[in-house]
Amino acid sequence: MEYNTNSPKLILPEYGRNIQKLVEKAVEKEDREERNEFAQKIIDLMGQMYPHLRDINDYKHKLWIHLALMSDFKLDIDFPYEIPPVEVIFKQPDKLPYTQSKIGFRHYGKVIIKMANHIAQLPDSKEKDGYIIAVATHMKKQFLSWNRDTVEDDKIFEDTNNMITTN
Repeated sequence: MEYNTNSPKLILPEYGRNIQKLVEKAVEKEDREERNEFAQKIIDLMGQMYPHLRDINDYKHKLWIHLALMSDFKLDIDFPYEIPPVEVIFKQPDKLPYTQSKIGFRHYGKVIIKMANHIAQLPDSKEKDGYIIAVATHMKKQFLSWNRDTVEDDKIFEDTNNMITTN
């Protein structure tokens, strides 16, 4: 009896060991025309296994890329789509630059602090009062999500004043 623990690791485990074995047989086939037909049948099987992939744009292209991956790019067939090189497929994305500034009021977040400072610069008007109420309401929600205690309106207005004066 053959156990999976003794078998080689699957390249794409979502397709299972049987598809992997079919891909290995396709690589071993001598006749190119026979390999092409066999590869097409494998693609049809893969498509039947995951019918939800049909909702994705160009899902056939994705299946052919998966076939190339499972064959470790050794399958010599006429691919109907261009298969990107290994370096492109496994390229790590560039790291995102994160700002390293300190946040005085972490439970409110940077956006609220920026909004409070922007509102402080506005001339007095009904519009400014509406912005203040909207930001204070959101600050109260943020405060409650961090602390789970009740919060007094005085605390929110005190934090708003501190926020504006420290930034």
